[in-house]
Amino acid sequence: MTAVGAVATEQIHLRDAYAREMDAEVVDVSGGAIALDRTVFYATGGGQPCDLGGIDGVAVTDVHKDGDVVWHELTDASGFVHGRKVHGSIDWDLRHDLMRTHTALHILCGVIWHEYGVPVTGGNMKRLEARMDFEFDPLPPGFAGQIQERVNEEIRADRLVRVGFLPRAVALEDADLIRTKVNLIPESVREIRVVDIVGLDRQADGGTHVRSTGEVGSFEVTKTESKGKGNKRLRVAIRDR
Repeated sequence: MTAVGAVATEQIHLRDAYAREMDAEVVDVSGGAIALDRTVFYATGGGQPCDLGGIDGVAVTDVHKDGDVVWHELTDASGFVHGRKVHGSIDWDLRHDLMRTHTALHILCGVIWHEYGVPVTGGNMKRLEARMDFEFDPLPPGFAGQIQERVNEEIRADRLVRVGFLPRAVALEDADLIRTKVNLIPESVREIRVVDIVGLDRQADGGTHVRSTGEVGSFEVTKTESKGKGNKRLRVAIRDR
């Protein structure tokens, strides 16, 4: 699928992760998918799954990006044509669980960086579960229990989570953001979105997050695994309080 003829989609969630609904206009149709001029639906990317929900009563089954265009796969796109005005809404319970999970992973990264100076090397998440890999060899004794408690301390501290935007040149001068590989973001991206857990962690990131760490709930390390020399994996779960 290409985005030829479609305009860039305004991604409302980049500035307001709590927006649940939108009015929009269809700007392109391809097979069973439609592109809109604006959307609250998060497209799969950065290890975070897409949002689900509905547009004009038709279920959205997948959301993905092609360049700057967000495509919404529908169970039935036959009635959607260029220029049609539509109303969409996300599955809020799913979105909020993904927000809690994503913020928990940033807390984990911040805690490990401050405690051990070790960067994250990879990860993936789904609803209330995730895995993250770190450059440990081996894991320190008692690591899982200690990290679980430290992350929960940061959750209980109820730190503010801020979202902001920096010019690319400014972001590249920030040592914390270099650690999270701003320099791997395509050169075409001139404004870098930054998620700041105030006093703990700052990362270049395009995902959705809760407003404060206290909203996460609680954090559990469910398993540790070795994925080779210098690569250790943590599997984690997010629980309600």
